[in-house]
Amino acid sequence: MTETLDATDWAILTEVQKDGRIAYTELARRVNLSASATKERVRRLEAAEVITGFRAEVDLERTGYPVLAVVRLKYPGTRHEPLRRLLGERPEYLECLRTTGDDCYVLKVAATSMSHLEELVDALAQFGSTTTNLVLSRTLPFRGPRAPRTDARPGR
Repeated sequence: MTETLDATDWAILTEVQKDGRIAYTELARRVNLSASATKERVRRLEAAEVITGFRAEVDLERTGYPVLAVVRLKYPGTRHEPLRRLLGERPEYLECLRTTGDDCYVLKVAATSMSHLEELVDALAQFGSTTTNLVLSRTLPFRGPRAPRTDARPGR
C-alpha cells in the first residue's frame, strides 16, 4: 500500500497520529479536503490496514505503574506458543517485538514495584535467559512514521 499513499494520505496519518480523537471537520481543515472526502480517505486507510486502530496514550506512573523496563529474552526453543500465551495473560507486558541477533524478543514491561518487575522477569526466564534494563525517562516518545523522503541520500 505504501506506493499508493499520496501526500494527502500522509497528511491524514500525521494528524491522526498526533490526535486520534480529532473531528473529521478539523482533520479536513488541516489537510485541505472536505469532511466527507476526509472521512472516506480515513475509511480507505482503515480498510487497507494502514490505520490499524486508535488508542489513548496513558501515563504509566499516574496509573500505578511507576516502573518501566525493557527486557530482552534469548529464547532457545522453537515452540513460541507458550510464550505468546503468557504475554496474552499478563497486561503488564505492554509490547513484544521478535528480533534478530542475540536476543529473540524485546519486551516493554510496566510494573507496580521492583518486586512486581522481578515476578514478571521470572515468568519470562522460564523460556530462556533475560536481560533487563530500567527505563529512566522517555527521550523520544513514540511518534509513528512520516512520509518517506524521496531524496533519501546518505548524510541528508
